[in-house]
Amino acid sequence: MTTAPTPILFTVKAAAEYLSLGRSTLYELMAANELPYVKVGRARRLRRTELDDFASRLETQTI
Repeated sequence: MTTAPTPILFTVKAAAEYLSLGRSTLYELMAANELPYVKVGRARRLRRTELDDFASRLETQTI
């Protein structure tokens, strides 16, 4: 049995699922420049490395 490779670029919907967050939360983070993204035409795509870095930063933040 083989597993599908993890994509390099995620749609906002897929990134939200990857991080277990809502789509609107991701759009807010992108608008606040807290989560970098790339534009491909009109579409926004998020790099897997940026998502992993974001999750790592959350682990070290204190509220």
